[in-house]
Amino acid sequence: MPISVLMKDWERGARYAGSKDRAFVRGLCLDVLRRWRSFRGEESTRIATFLTLRDVWRWDEARIAEAFSGEHGDGPLTEEELGAQASDALDLPAFLEGIEDAAVISESMATRAPVDLRANTLKAAREKALGALKTLRAGAAPHSPVGIRIPPAPAAEKGPGVTVIPAFGKGWVEVQDEGSQLTVLAAGDLKGAQVLDFCAGGGGKTLALSAAMNNSGQVHAYDVDARRLAPIHERLRRAGARNVQVVAPSEPDRLAALEGKMDLVFVDAPCSGSGTWRRHPDTKWRLSEEHLQTRMGEQDEVLDQAARYVKPGGTLLFVTCSFLREENDQRAEAFLARNEAFGMAGPLDGLADDARETLAPFADEKALRLAPWTSGTDAFTLIRLRRNDR
Repeated sequence: MPISVLMKDWERGARYAGSKDRAFVRGLCLDVLRRWRSFRGEESTRIATFLTLRDVWRWDEARIAEAFSGEHGDGPLTEEELGAQASDALDLPAFLEGIEDAAVISESMATRAPVDLRANTLKAAREKALGALKTLRAGAAPHSPVGIRIPPAPAAEKGPGVTVIPAFGKGWVEVQDEGSQLTVLAAGDLKGAQVLDFCAGGGGKTLALSAAMNNSGQVHAYDVDARRLAPIHERLRRAGARNVQVVAPSEPDRLAALEGKMDLVFVDAPCSGSGTWRRHPDTKWRLSEEHLQTRMGEQDEVLDQAARYVKPGGTLLFVTCSFLREENDQRAEAFLARNEAFGMAGPLDGLADDARETLAPFADEKALRLAPWTSGTDAFTLIRLRRNDR
């Protein structure tokens, strides 16, 4: 069960807990889950909690013992628990322990992530937005030209409430990881283009595409799940995005009318979400080989569907928030084997010099690969596929 659901259940039964208490418990639970295997959570939740408080939060043992023994504690710690040490296990699902750079990935994904925002240039330049965020310790993000970064909150402290600040309400900023922003930068100059965001969800990348296009051309936002698409309308209004057409799954004729006409089809495909494990550590432990296989099948299906809308000479951008090659390189290769009209293009092909310079450190000949251990962002992989028939 998602930790967010469990937390809500706990909060309903813990009326004594104020907002700081709830933030404390939520932060502790997430930190315990980030190092669940190395802190021996499968053996004992108490040991995992003790090790988190001692080795991550840096509490002394007297303070920890008092917390366990207190009114809302779980009972006094035993001598064995007080002597517990972390194991050498990697904080990854067992079936992924053999992947390349497993130790680096394990350590990187066990850390807290910053809060990243995107300055909405339809309403405010980044400098103006930064001026409105001074109280949140915000600064320019290291890579994205429109990115803003707020450092992770210290242990036991509540993160910044960015969605309640005036700058958010005015549409000056949107919450979006810098890695996600960089995938839009990799889309290139789209001013005046026809673009289909095929898995638009709540509209994060739709909004970023609209701003990058400066309200020119047209962005068509579609998602097969109407519930996921529902928040996009309010977000578009707040952002001042006027070049977006929302295509609901109940409107198949409108979607069919786009076939073979799009300069760019952006596919943020369903995936394991491994790239977001810093933010959602509970999903790391729910991932199984069977779940991964299911996601891979969904990616194949989505790519085949999305390809129909790319015009001759147009581009299909395949993006996942995953670092797993099975969900990225292997899916692109399988797609090309099924679709002779498409070929692989370099991830930075056609980009302006400034965008190429920004992204080059994270690209190889096949893909743009962003990750906490390279770019300091969530993990995203972007592969550029081009329709070559005329």
